[in-house]
Amino acid sequence: MPQPQNAAAPRRHAEATVRVVRSEREPWDEAAEATLAEVRITETFAGDLEGESTVRALEISGAPTHLVSVQRFRGRLHGRRGAFVLEGRETIEAGRVRATWTVTPGSGTDELQGLRGEGGFEGEFGKGSHATLDYWFA
Repeated sequence: MPQPQNAAAPRRHAEATVRVVRSEREPWDEAAEATLAEVRITETFAGDLEGESTVRALEISGAPTHLVSVQRFRGRLHGRRGAFVLEGRETIEAGRVRATWTVTPGSGTDELQGLRGEGGFEGEFGKGSHATLDYWFA
């Protein structure tokens, strides 16, 4: 786990319930060994993270299926208003999704400028999940 560059920067832990509002999948390269597809998802967050995000992911079908994603969260993190970008890696197996994500350095806006962090989520694919984010400000 990356450490804060400023040793005095306190870490915080956030949790949220994520609900998928909309999901679309469009294959763009189909082959016997693996289909590549673009996935577009709109989500809402409730909890320490309050807001919504738009996700774009590239999916590699298989057993398990893998995704690489980028999403912009807009809303509040422990009451601080702003937006930031998360880079994610997801694995889908047996109808469940597990993911890790990292806050893109420099992507925080408004009261979230300087945000750094990492976390992830787990839940039923396409339905929603429980998410965590351990974060600090650089």
